[in-house]
Amino acid sequence: MNNQEGRYLYGILADGERKELGAIGIGDRNDTVYTLPYQDIAAVISCSPVVKYPVTRDNALAHAKVLDRAVEEGTVLPVKFCTIAENENAIIDKVLKDRYQEFVDLLKEMSDKMEFGIRALWRDKDAVYAEIVEEHKDIKALKQKLLKEKDKQKRYAGAVKVGELVEKALAEKKQREGAELLEALKPLSLKWKENSLYGDMNILNTAFLTFRERESAFDEKVHSLGEKYGEKTNLKYTSSLVPFNFVEIVIHW
Repeated sequence: MNNQEGRYLYGILADGERKELGAIGIGDRNDTVYTLPYQDIAAVISCSPVVKYPVTRDNALAHAKVLDRAVEEGTVLPVKFCTIAENENAIIDKVLKDRYQEFVDLLKEMSDKMEFGIRALWRDKDAVYAEIVEEHKDIKALKQKLLKEKDKQKRYAGAVKVGELVEKALAEKKQREGAELLEALKPLSLKWKENSLYGDMNILNTAFLTFRERESAFDEKVHSLGEKYGEKTNLKYTSSLVPFNFVEIVIHW
């Protein structure tokens, strides 16, 4: 068992005062999270054993919860999950001092910003496949031809071909409909980041960075898109004052 005690680093805060943020530290010890100031910025930290925290849902949520609390005090730059220093001096010397201007500039850039996450998923897989068949005459004709085909090998080969055509058409449809949603939201955004799509039904998984003052306009736009595409597409919508998708401070000791 590792008995070495270090300091877990959650983020960099635009506030130069020492503050306690609550007994919300990662792990099961309820360590107090506090700020370690240097000039007009601070590291958001807690005591922690020097261990490799597994990327579990609970640990990821604990890390994010601290940042959500810290952003109440000012703009926050998220630090990569499971960044642990030997002690406070290492954080001051190797992080806050060495990279002070970088953090000041980035904190200024992220000031008064927030991010929105939009996921769009087709509701009915069968309906989507039926649409694809109707939209592509070659697929429809081949399917109809196979219904009359009596040769087993030809039927099998034809079914494989249909599968390939449908897969290609599905990818094109996903890209096209996802792009429509993306283009509708871009004008309200400063930056956007397209994240990985998982599964056939997911057509958009994108984070948008925008000014906090545009939150209501962004809400209204997502609502209008929900009304426009809602019968076919389920829009999942999140927001955060912490720019998780646009900043990740990586620290090498």
